[in-house]
Amino acid sequence: MTAISRTRSLRSPFLLLLFFSSISLQFISGISGDPSSSKNGTKAGAHASTGSNTRSKILIILLVVVALGLFSFFLFKFWQKKKREEQYARLLKLFEEDDELEVELGLRD
Repeated sequence: MTAISRTRSLRSPFLLLLFFSSISLQFISGISGDPSSSKNGTKAGAHASTGSNTRSKILIILLVVVALGLFSFFLFKFWQKKKREEQYARLLKLFEEDDELEVELGLRD
């Protein structure tokens, strides 16, 4: 059961990133349309420059999404490591307190 929940939890951020990247691509394609160029009759020249401009915007957005994904992954791993260290410190403290209790009760020298 934990394996199923782990795969769902791993799949969820990737689906969320995919969703937001697709929405951002829709905004870029909507913004890149320039109605003033179609009125001037220079539609072919403007279309070629708009296509390369759109590609560069898409590439930049994809790089930002990947960078944010990697950053969040490393932050998550760092958080897991800190939490693991805290739990280990609590465990050691628990055993240290038991040793002191045994010495106080005279069960151990």
